[in-house]
Amino acid sequence: MERIDCRLMVFAKAPIPGRVKTRLIPVMGEEPASELYEKMVSHCLAEGIKAGVGPVDLWCAPSSDHPFFIHCEEKFQVKLHDQPEGDLGQRMGYAFSETLKISTYALLMGGDCPSLTPADIRAAKAELEKDHDAVIIPAEDGGYVLLGLRRYAEELFSGISWGTESVFKQTRMRLRGLGWQWHELPERWDVDRPEDLRRIISMPV
Repeated sequence: MERIDCRLMVFAKAPIPGRVKTRLIPVMGEEPASELYEKMVSHCLAEGIKAGVGPVDLWCAPSSDHPFFIHCEEKFQVKLHDQPEGDLGQRMGYAFSETLKISTYALLMGGDCPSLTPADIRAAKAELEKDHDAVIIPAEDGGYVLLGLRRYAEELFSGISWGTESVFKQTRMRLRGLGWQWHELPERWDVDRPEDLRRIISMPV
């Protein structure tokens, strides 16, 4: 298989009411929260394509058979992949390890970060082209909204307290422990908490 310069991976869950954006449900309800999530994933795919860094892959949980994912495949011409079993780190690690077999650089973003722009994505790829081993865009809540790698290391994905405000700090410590060169781009926000909702009112999501 011909090696590709860069691939952008978007991680997303099937928009099943009651199973996505659960922290928004008390203020929105199950159906509106899942509908908002659908819109955010579609927005992130569109922005990823606009970035023009390379092919865009949609990594789907629990299965790419969900009608929403099939719709995304047809609308955005993205390639669908099933996320494997395991915690978030195991799933992301697998996606990176597989993608870096066929691509020089791999970027991964979530489907719930409408603040991430095509310029941000292009900037992330540019940092990898400068021979950084990794690039990361922190999230305001202590996680990160994008991670880019030019090589794989399991340490970045195991033993991390996923879903907590410590994710970014722990990942930075792992990068330091690996002796890698990495670059941190400006912080962005994603939509996880009720207080995040006010920020997307004026956005085309």
